[in-house]
Amino acid sequence: MNCRIIGNTSSKDIAELFTSVFTLAEGKQEGRAVGKLSSELVAGIDNENIICFGAYEERSLIGSIFFTRLWFRQPILVYMLAPVAVHTEYQGRGIGQMLISYGLNELKKRAVSIAITYGDPSFYSKVGFHALSEEVIQAPLKLSMPHGWLGQSLSDEEIPVIAGRPSCVAAFDVPAYW
Repeated sequence: MNCRIIGNTSSKDIAELFTSVFTLAEGKQEGRAVGKLSSELVAGIDNENIICFGAYEERSLIGSIFFTRLWFRQPILVYMLAPVAVHTEYQGRGIGQMLISYGLNELKKRAVSIAITYGDPSFYSKVGFHALSEEVIQAPLKLSMPHGWLGQSLSDEEIPVIAGRPSCVAAFDVPAYW
């Protein structure tokens, strides 16, 4: 198994992976929504504002994650991890954690200061994410589940308080995702 940065040439495989994983886990409506989101993200991959990583077994995509840039008024590199999908046949084997760790290490090489995610604290805490108050860093839009706002420093510094609500890539600028 290997992990690597992937481009938008894998758009069909990525959309199918996210759609099937989320359909099986959370139902058809959620599967369609996350499949659509992943398709929009794939279309915007530029390896700067939208970065996609994949886990492969031989030539088959078995997991994928996205990191997207958040922009603040002050000059600081912050990326958000979302969404994450691992093929159902491969879940429970640590592939998601391995893929996230790989992605975080790649971000560190790019001098990214902070990684944020919005999801299940019990899963993301396994890869170094901790609860993050919106008094420290706000989400781009109003959160429906503030306990799922998580972050981690990718440097030796603690996460600083960053004033103001950031902007995000267009695909995430939708209240339903928050």
